[in-house]
Parts: sequence; C-alpha cells; structure tokens
Amino acid sequence: MNLSPESRVKKRSSNACQRCRRHKIKCSGSQPCDTCRKRKLNCVIDDRAQKVLVARGYIEDLQRKVTLLEQSQELPSLQTFSDDFDRPNSRDTTGLSEGTEWDQAGENDPEISNPLSTGPSTFISTAFGRTCRFRISITLAESDPLAVYLGTSSNWSFARKVLSMIHEHLYDSPLPTDRRHFDETAYELGWDGLRTSMSTEVPMVPTVDFSMYLLNAVKFHVGQLFHIFDEPSFMEGLYAYHENPDYQTSADPLWYILYLLLLAFGKAFTVQRGPNTRPAGCEFFVKALQLLPDLTHLNQYPMISTEILCCVALYLQSLDFRSSAYGFIGQAVRLSLASGMHTNMPIDYLGGEALQRRRRIWWTVYILDRQMTSLMGLPQSIEDNQIYHELPLFPESPHKVTALSIEIKMCQIIADVNRTVYGVDGRLNRKFLSSTKTALGNTANLDTRLQESHRLGLDESSPNGVSRLSAHLHLIYHQCIVLATRPLLFCFLKMRLQSFDPNAKPLTSSAIVCKLLQVCVESAKQMLNILVILQKQTLLDSFLPFDLESTFVSALVLLLAPFVDPYLLDDSLPWLQKAYDVLDEMIYRGNQIAAFRRSDLEQLHDLLRESSGQCDRREEMISHMSLLYSEESQFGDAADLTTADIMAVAESIDSVDVDWMAHAVTENCIW
Repeated sequence: MNLSPESRVKKRSSNACQRCRRHKIKCSGSQPCDTCRKRKLNCVIDDRAQKVLVARGYIEDLQRKVTLLEQSQELPSLQTFSDDFDRPNSRDTTGLSEGTEWDQAGENDPEISNPLSTGPSTFISTAFGRTCRFRISITLAESDPLAVYLGTSSNWSFARKVLSMIHEHLYDSPLPTDRRHFDETAYELGWDGLRTSMSTEVPMVPTVDFSMYLLNAVKFHVGQLFHIFDEPSFMEGLYAYHENPDYQTSADPLWYILYLLLLAFGKAFTVQRGPNTRPAGCEFFVKALQLLPDLTHLNQYPMISTEILCCVALYLQSLDFRSSAYGFIGQAVRLSLASGMHTNMPIDYLGGEALQRRRRIWWTVYILDRQMTSLMGLPQSIEDNQIYHELPLFPESPHKVTALSIEIKMCQIIADVNRTVYGVDGRLNRKFLSSTKTALGNTANLDTRLQESHRLGLDESSPNGVSRLSAHLHLIYHQCIVLATRPLLFCFLKMRLQSFDPNAKPLTSSAIVCKLLQVCVESAKQMLNILVILQKQTLLDSFLPFDLESTFVSALVLLLAPFVDPYLLDDSLPWLQKAYDVLDEMIYRGNQIAAFRRSDLEQLHDLLRESSGQCDRREEMISHMSLLYSEESQFGDAADLTTADIMAVAESIDSVDVDWMAHAVTENCIW
C-alpha cells in the first residue's frame, strides 16, 4: 500500500543541531532548523557527533598505520589510540556493533570530558557592569564591559553554573543578573584605590595593652594556621612605637604597615557588629594599603614584605575580594621565590632564627597560594618537584609541625585534583576516574596521621572541647574528597534535567559510581557536623573565609544529592537547616558574604523544588537503587565514614564502571 507523504513516519534527522540534541527534541536537519528558526536562535550542526558505519578492515588498516608510525617516529601520543582499538571486546564483532560504536564515540572521543572544565571557558556577564566596591568612584560599566570568568574548581563558580543550568532548564533564559552576587560586592572599603585620592587622616591606634589583646586574638585565629608576623621582632617594634610613635613610623614604615594590618584583623575578630558595609577595623587596613610601597621597595626587605602581602591577601579573601587577594598572594609567591625561600637555605649565611622565619613564611605563602588558586579555579603556580620540603621548627608547639605537614599534603592533593580532575586531562573516561581514584586514595592515606595527631571528638558529652586547629584540618580533609567527586554530581544533575522519559532507568545505575557519590555526600555531612559543634562551642570563625567555604560547599552537595537520586539522601531539609543556622550565626556577627551565600542556597532550593515537579521519578529510583546496595555497602552515619570505606570505593573502580560512566556521558551529551 502506498502511503501519502503526509502519512509516512518521519525519521529522526541524522544531522540534528546541537540544541535539539541537548534538549532531546526532533530536529528538521535544515540549516537553520525549524525550531531554532522559530526561536530566532543560533543553529549549530556538529557533524563530528554523527555516527558512521565502517568495515572492520578499515579499522584494522588504521591500526597498522598507527603501528608503523609509532615504530618509525616514536610518537607516544598515539599509543593510547592503538591500545583502545586492541582492547578485548566481548560484544558482537561481526560488524560495527553498538558496543564498538560506543568505543569509538566514547573513550576515543576527545570531547568526553569533565563538564566543569571542557569546551570553551565559561564567563557570565553582569549586563550593565557592577560597581567595584574597592573603587567606589568608578563603575566597570563606565570603563570596560565586565565578563566574569568561572574557574573550574571554584566553589562560587560551581554554584553559579548549577544555578544557571537549572534556571535555563526551567525558563529557557539566563539567570537574571540581579540574582547573582559577584566578587568585591559585599563590603565598602571607602577608598577608590587611587594614590591621588588618599586620605591624610591617620587612624587612632589602640593603647599598648589593647594592642596586646588584639594581637592575642590574631594569634589564636590566624597564628595556629599561618605565619603572618614574627613575634619577637614585632613586639620590639610595638614597645618602641608606643614610646615614640613619630620616630618608629618614619624609621620603620614597613613595621607600621604590618601593625595596622594586624590591628585590622584583631578588630575583625573581637568587635562583633550586625550588618555593616565596613567590617570592624577596616580603617586600619585601608590606611595600610595606602601606605604600602611599590615592589621595588618591598624587594629590599623580603621577610617582612612577604608577611605584609600575606596579610593583605588573607584579609581581602575574607572580604570576598577574591581576585585582588589572588593578585597579592601571587606577589608574595614571586617575592619569596626570588628570595630563595623555597630552597635549602644555608644556616651559616642566614643564621638560625632567620632561617626558621623564612621557612615559616614560605609554607604560609605556599598554603595560601594553593587554597586561593583552587577557590579561583585557576592553574597552580608552584611545582612541587622544585621545592625543598624542609619544615620549620616549633619548639613551643611540636604538634604544629605535624599539622603543617598534613595541611601541606592536603594542599598538594587539591592541586593534583585541580590539574587532573578539573584540568585539561580531567576527562570522564579512564583517565578521569583514575584521577578521582588516585585523589581519594591519597586523601584516605592521610586519615591515619590525622586521627593520631589531631583526632576530632564530636561527642557532645565529652568534657573536652574541639580543637580549632584539628577542626580546620578535618574540614580541609573532607573538602578534598568533595572536590574530587563533585564533578560526578554535576554530571548526574545535568542528566537528570535532560531526561524527560519517566520510564528511563535511574541515572546512577552503576553501583561503584553510586558509592563515589555517596562518599561525596557523607563528607558533606561530616563537614556540617563539625561546623555545628564549632558553633555550639563558640569557635565558629565569622571573619576568615574557611568555615564559610566549608558550609557553602557541604550545603550545595546536600541540596543537589536528593534531586539527583533520593537514595543518596532522603531529605536535605534537616541538613540545609543546619547550614542555615551556621550561616545565620555568621550573618549575626556581621559577615555580609554569608548573607549572599544563604541567598544562593535559597535560590537553588526553590529552583530544585520547581524542577522536581517536571521530572520526578522518586519511587521508581528508590526501588531500583535498593537492589544496587547491600547491607554491608552502606556507610551509615557520616561519622562512620572510615579510611577503609574510602579506600574500598577507590580501589573498586574498574574498566566496567569507567565504560558505563563514559557511555552515560555520551548518551546524555555532557560536554
């Protein structure tokens, strides 16, 4: 029977445009296609994604050519190409079966990549620009159109990408600019950064006894983690200043700048105030910046100059001036490198005290640079194989040597994750999961040392309180785990949003990948548990950025987990309330950035609830996932997440899971 053209079943176009593929809708195949033409959108057809049928002989000829090239030219980059074709395949080999077709389109496709790091770099626009609070007289809209780069491993950028993706899924439009909070918008410093507009007014410094009180606060909050001033030489200058302020200020201007910076920190730690556009002690910080000389002068005094630059960078990071902080810590890195602080410095030439001070300075610079670079999502600037790894001595606090060693190791793990999981090589195929496996293994190996030297007792009935230093190390430990596994959560979130088939299998259909996600969730829970205990013992830090980052990181994971798969977390509301309580404490103490982060979480929560109504398969997913987990595979409460659990998950990753993961990424267009 002949069918009329109208009654014939139309086949799906073999050359669908990228937008139609992404939204899984029928494409006319024309250029532009009918859908893009109606919506007046740019229509892009990528022929590389089109699958083709070739004979086995053609593939074998390619293999032989590759072998000849390798033998004659010794091109190591072609080895992976040959190995992938030689890999045994139990699927149908009589032709180019679906499995072989996947092998070509999946593992060998250079586009199968970490969606947080591949493709064109990600920018977001502020539409009409933003007012940079550091330069209150000029808006960037008046000078340059502002495009903000979203770094791959940045927590802030991760939240921006998630919020934007879900909003575009729901409304087919970008996230409104007024619902975004940008760098350097939380506080007013009261200075435009220009030397020509410097104020001649000098802030009144506290008395010597009040100064000592503020310095002790700085030593407790910062001194346990970093070296930002040399106490013996600084105290000598303090007494000299209060005897003759004019002489000391002119005789040693760098000491005076450092004094102002320490006063700014001390006021921020001790003077709690409600919502305010300027933190307590900000006037000291601004005056220190105004007096800060050029690098040509700082280079003559590398030790105190590097201490000053570290103070400026840490203070700016605490105010969410992330880009400016990154610039100042970069100057500190180069100044310390140029001074040879990363080398095996000779004690005979420098003397014992100067040698120890330089080592303390160097490792502070190293740690701050690693952490700020990761928070910006940028490439690391220091190569570990070019560093002399001798640690400083702390005769008065031997446990600080162990703590410093552990934190350095965790910073190295963070750098490895940034380079392999989030970098150019962070692909969602064998190399990607191998990088995740390595990162988890290295992190878990630290747990024994961490528990032996800085065990964290979270039992509220214990008569002993929680050590602030131990809590800091454990929070970084769990952030390493989340950083390594979070890209998988992002992948499954995108798959979840793109899946419109209510009868489709659950997204997390690989037991090992499920366990990786569960490790991510359990670490997020543990971070919140630690923060809640710190809050109850009034040890929560509301000025330095570290507790805020931990709160935000963990809350993001725990918000996304039940949406991706309810079996990972039945209900995020109790955990979200814990995060809100911690953030509210910080807001009450005057942290404006915490208010921004809370707003981001509330926006995400609302968008996820609205999106759940469009693609909810809760009961079917729970039923399926119950078959994947056995009783012994459960981790239980967050506190039960052990080194053995993490190592077992990491070591269980094999090629089958890698293939499943890459196939899922290919089918759902996660690139």
